[in-house]
Amino acid sequence: MRNEEISRRLGLDGGEFYITAPSPCPYLKGRLERKVFSYLGGTAAPTLNSILTKRGFRRSQNIIYMPACDGCRACTPVRIVADEFDLTRSRRRTIKRNADLVRRLKAPKASSAQFSVLRAYLDARHHDGGMAEMTVLDYSSMVEETSVDTFIAEYWKRNEDGSETLLAAALTDRLKDGLSMVYSFFEPDEEARSLGAYMILDHVALAREFGLSYVYLGYWVEGSPKMGYKAAYKPLERLTAGGWTRMA
Repeated sequence: MRNEEISRRLGLDGGEFYITAPSPCPYLKGRLERKVFSYLGGTAAPTLNSILTKRGFRRSQNIIYMPACDGCRACTPVRIVADEFDLTRSRRRTIKRNADLVRRLKAPKASSAQFSVLRAYLDARHHDGGMAEMTVLDYSSMVEETSVDTFIAEYWKRNEDGSETLLAAALTDRLKDGLSMVYSFFEPDEEARSLGAYMILDHVALAREFGLSYVYLGYWVEGSPKMGYKAAYKPLERLTAGGWTRMA
């Protein structure tokens, strides 16, 4: 597919878009994936990030991409409708379990505490994934190479001796209409806290604080255990050929 055709389909005349060669799909066995991608840079990057995220793209450092697989549309962009999100009994229990945590929003700067939690998370949950060999330099690039409005939400536990321990963190973009959770990770030894779920719930609360309408969760992949959990965070909208529609 030529760059001009990609730009025309996205309604972004003059944009520089490229497409990757096929590679094994990380979510569905036996399938191949391809991605359309572009680069983010300059003063227009935050606006372009907002526009393209709303059209189904995801950001990784200064690259923004979207699946463009031949004969497969399993990857479905989804977003939580923050204003209509209710705290069910189960969600309230998750919040209560983590009431002792302190959330701090920080500039996109990597730290040794963050990397220590990430390394434990990858070793326990994704030891065979694409990020399994991530080094501290790789992590610094993931966090700090951004030309858009990005922050890190850190979640600290206060200890009895007055010290604090980092338990979880989320790299997040602030868009014009919502928050996009780029990547989140947590201490695997604290499984009883449901920290992954808690960070999503807290980002819904944060979106409301900022006066934003949505929390973008990336792709829901039907049939993939890695991505299926996202369907639980209703009210949820998914991006279809006809635009954003409510998931049943």
